[in-house]
Amino acid sequence: MKFTRKLFGISVGAAIALSSTVAFAQKGETVKIAWIDPLSGLMAPVGQNQVKTFQFLAEHFNKSNPAGVKFEIITIDNKLSPAESLNALKSAIDQGVRYITQGNGSSVALALVDAVNKHNERNPGKEVIYLNHAAVDPDLTNSKCSYWHFRFDADTSMKMEALTTFIKDQPDTKKIYLLNQNYSHGQQVSKYAKEMMARKRPDIQFVGDDLHPLAQVKDFAPYVAKIKASGADSVITGNWGSDLTLLVKAANDAGLNIKFYTYYASVSGAPTAIGAAGAGRVYMVAYGHSNMADPIGKLGDAFKAKFNEDLYTQAVYNELLMLSSAMAKAKSTDPVKVAAAMEGIGIKGFNGDVEMRKTDHQLQQPLYISVWQKTDAKNKYSVENTGFTFAPVKAYDSYVSSTPTSCQMKRP
Repeated sequence: MKFTRKLFGISVGAAIALSSTVAFAQKGETVKIAWIDPLSGLMAPVGQNQVKTFQFLAEHFNKSNPAGVKFEIITIDNKLSPAESLNALKSAIDQGVRYITQGNGSSVALALVDAVNKHNERNPGKEVIYLNHAAVDPDLTNSKCSYWHFRFDADTSMKMEALTTFIKDQPDTKKIYLLNQNYSHGQQVSKYAKEMMARKRPDIQFVGDDLHPLAQVKDFAPYVAKIKASGADSVITGNWGSDLTLLVKAANDAGLNIKFYTYYASVSGAPTAIGAAGAGRVYMVAYGHSNMADPIGKLGDAFKAKFNEDLYTQAVYNELLMLSSAMAKAKSTDPVKVAAAMEGIGIKGFNGDVEMRKTDHQLQQPLYISVWQKTDAKNKYSVENTGFTFAPVKAYDSYVSSTPTSCQMKRP
């Protein structure tokens, strides 16, 4: 798939330099975005960090963005529950919010997509756009794709495409254990890992494939015992939040000295749990890493200085920049006009040229493999103040990780 830059593949500075009638069509207008994710329960640390990320980056872009709008972030705790999320959506709409953002849990995302579709169909003139910063079930841009949904993270299949391309060139990886959360994302990690490895390295054996309840397990020792007994030399896991932190802790406690290929090892708590024991053994596939160049590098340093936390949900940068670019292009903050403008738009993101694919509203972007190691002269950022960092070992252009879509988009 050829990756092309569109007319609006522009930097913030270039966008602002456009004529004021275009770039500042809504100058000073407040755009409310309702953040609907967990602020309580085992996944609360992730939600709390992401709220700070949204508020921090909104403050950054409020100083300067292509449309000249002001972002206001409204936070609603959904307790990681689809039902609570639907209540949160109704509350946001009642407050006049026309943009929502969510990311933690594809089960929640699927419920929100359905609810947004129904609301928009029944309430012309009051449409809502759903900006997805982290829910990665491929169905959201395939069988369940929606005109009103835009995803800024790379989906599970895209990350697995990059990860398996990396693993196929690791000769010491021969026996893999799959351990994932028992919901759509975890199930898809397992599915795509087996499918893609069979194509790229048919000699690799899968010696275990376990699914466990999401955000409920407090002791992973029994799972670690099974991994040890299986003879696996590597684990692939899409776990995040407490489900990765506690897994890594149990693995270290048991002296499980094997490789972990992860999606979310940089998320709150996991880096500290990995510690020195995981150096050189824990890998992560993501749209960025801990030592990205500016602007996100400088913003990450400022975020650390302000909150003593890591800015790891870097997709928020691209989300707010692309949203304001679409508003500038549409000369409006009306979701109907903005949705049309965001389809196919390209920008210079924090991780290079990125494009919102028109066919399914899946952001096409570079992906990186990074490894947990001690900080050094080239990779200076100390993750969670551990003295360790995620250093890039491989970068994949957008076309490498891009996966086909079966989306049959229904447009209004």
